[in-house]
Amino acid sequence: MNPVQILSLLLAISVALNIGCAAGLIATQSGVSRAGSVLAGGSAAASALALYLTGVSAYH
Repeated sequence: MNPVQILSLLLAISVALNIGCAAGLIATQSGVSRAGSVLAGGSAAASALALYLTGVSAYH
């Protein structure tokens, strides 16, 4: 992997983590239990990362 690909992957992971944390905080503020908010945040982060990786694989 070249440095641009590595930095791009790190950026995607960072964005997915931010989306997951935001989704978890929103779920917590909505009154969902702690376990439910962790699941919501994790699924949001996984979905964001999957969309990014799907786009990258379709590009190549």
